[in-house]
Amino acid sequence: MTSAAPPPPAPPAPDDRTPGGPGGSGDPLATGGLALGGTLMVVYGLFAVLQGITAIADDEVYTSFGDYVFEFDLTAWGWIHLIVGVLVVAAGFGLFTGATWARVVGAVVVGLALIANFMWLPYQPFWSIIMILTGLFVLWSLFNYRSTRAA
Repeated sequence: MTSAAPPPPAPPAPDDRTPGGPGGSGDPLATGGLALGGTLMVVYGLFAVLQGITAIADDEVYTSFGDYVFEFDLTAWGWIHLIVGVLVVAAGFGLFTGATWARVVGAVVVGLALIANFMWLPYQPFWSIIMILTGLFVLWSLFNYRSTRAA
């Protein structure tokens, strides 16, 4: 006597975005984006810390390109970038653990970093634009990730 084996389960559709779908989170780009987002957060945070230390130590490194309503002393900007940078590094390392708190804190801190970089435009316009675009990608990766772990 021979017994027939049951047919194998059908593979999920390529556009399946449900938890447990292909790639773990349903979207391989979002899964890789979360890892890249965490890495970018750590690197950005370290750059922000260095940028803050530079502005605190020597105000003459940066120049302004006009008068703006939100003009602060460069030492104040240095402290702002230093504090935001440390928070971004901490949240970036938290993303590597896959913790939900890290995604929430990361979104808030990256949002603050986006605002700080927008206001930093008069001092470093090209660098601020690069960091704003990077922050937008990090936010996209944080909001599009879907964990496969049970809540």
